[in-house]
Amino acid sequence: MEAFLHGMILAFGLILPLGVQNVFVFSQGATQPHVLRALPASITAAICDTMLIVLAIFGLSLIVLQFEWLRISLMVIGIIFLLYMGYTIWRSNPATAGNNKALPIKKQIVFALSVSLLNPHAILDTIGVIGTSALKYSGTEQLIFTAACVLISWLWFFGLTLTGASFKKLDSSGKLMKIFNQCSAIFIWATAVYLASGLL
Repeated sequence: MEAFLHGMILAFGLILPLGVQNVFVFSQGATQPHVLRALPASITAAICDTMLIVLAIFGLSLIVLQFEWLRISLMVIGIIFLLYMGYTIWRSNPATAGNNKALPIKKQIVFALSVSLLNPHAILDTIGVIGTSALKYSGTEQLIFTAACVLISWLWFFGLTLTGASFKKLDSSGKLMKIFNQCSAIFIWATAVYLASGLL
């Protein structure tokens, strides 16, 4: 029980702050014509988080991040994807009754992969916090801790999608969502600039 609660609280604490991944998943819930059309983004983000959590807990990612060239390559690719994603979201039009210009499934998946796996800070947080905390447990307790972290991740992303879909109902004209998209794009570009400054 202690391992389960510890995993839940820790995962919630890491995933709660506003980040590119959260903004993207929420925006898909709000811009897609139907909530089911936004599921590719939330499912992809949840799968990526699950993979990072498992890698962090079982130590494989610590080996990968020992290579400086790999860390720099990851950041450069991440910056390029964030700049492109910001541009796409800025230009996107929210889906309203007569407008279905929402992101197609393939783009949702690619963008969700990029904001989940090409964000060095998210990866380091997962490894540094969840991976380190998992050292306290072994055997069954470690598995329970892992399951709790994964459960919170899946519930959170589905919750964000539903929240986004509810927001759309309050904004039938799409004007508020257009502003939200532009604010999201600025936030994503700012994240890219912040990552780039870390390389200089």
